[in-house]
Amino acid sequence: MNGKQIVSSLDFVLQWITRLATINILWFIFSLRGFLVGGIFPATVAVLGVSRKLIMADTEVKIMSAFKQIYRQEFKNANILGWLLSVIGGLLYLNFKVIAESSGEILFVIPFAFYLVIFFYVIVILWTFPLLAHYQASWKQHIKNALIIGLTRIHYTIASGLVVLAVFYFSLDYPGLIPFFSISVASIGSMWFSMRIFGKIDQKAV
Repeated sequence: MNGKQIVSSLDFVLQWITRLATINILWFIFSLRGFLVGGIFPATVAVLGVSRKLIMADTEVKIMSAFKQIYRQEFKNANILGWLLSVIGGLLYLNFKVIAESSGEILFVIPFAFYLVIFFYVIVILWTFPLLAHYQASWKQHIKNALIIGLTRIHYTIASGLVVLAVFYFSLDYPGLIPFFSISVASIGSMWFSMRIFGKIDQKAV
């Protein structure tokens, strides 16, 4: 590798580091802009939307402008989906506490059914926001499609879930990285797997 190639490779790496850090910082800023309650979910969709553009090799994308546009455009739908899933998650947690405290007093089929519901819930969590970042549809359609894609492409679901878990597990060991890379790296990883599926779907639809 000659000097020009080394400089080119370093420039490429530094560009991506800058992009990831910028996206991550924007997520925190816009989440706080919506006082977390109204900002965290549209900010998450905006991170995924910008990640989508970068994965599609849209290197000329203006990250700040694209982030703001997606944040505003998906503000309502992202909050509907996000808070609906949050309420469901809260109910599932309450059910888990009840099952845990009733250990040995309930039929084994009840915990089995509960963990099956958790499995479906995780699938929906992993796929709905990437779907929202890529397609225009109702929140009901996104949830339906998330289940269909998540179950029929289970290996992609597992891979995407492992990437997200790995990023956040690593972030716990190195919390100094959280303000700059945790959200953006998890988003890029999740969206990369999602785009493998969405690309095939879009080709079939043509």
